[in-house]
Amino acid sequence: MNVSCQDLAERIQTLQPSANVKDVARLCLLLSNSVKDTEHLADDQLLTTVWKEVGLKLQAATDQHAAMTAELDELSTSDPRSFSPDQIWVLIRAIKVQSQILQLYVGQPALNV
Repeated sequence: MNVSCQDLAERIQTLQPSANVKDVARLCLLLSNSVKDTEHLADDQLLTTVWKEVGLKLQAATDQHAAMTAELDELSTSDPRSFSPDQIWVLIRAIKVQSQILQLYVGQPALNV
């Protein structure tokens, strides 16, 4: 069975009836990038499993992003010419967090830093 974006969107709305159109579109992308073959998402049980896994990954990435944003805000008040090694690691971790989020949306491996 070929799973179209419209089919997937309808099934997502069944799983998450309160989702707005942007959330449904985002979930279609995230779910389709989470499997090698989107036809696997035709199976209700597999779709539910992948949907839960994607939700956990997205929540973890969102939490990491929020923490990194706070650290970067603090870092932005410092003079970059006198960054300590710890401050440079904050920048490297920020790149890694951004890479993980990008991976969710484009389906490519995350940058290995």
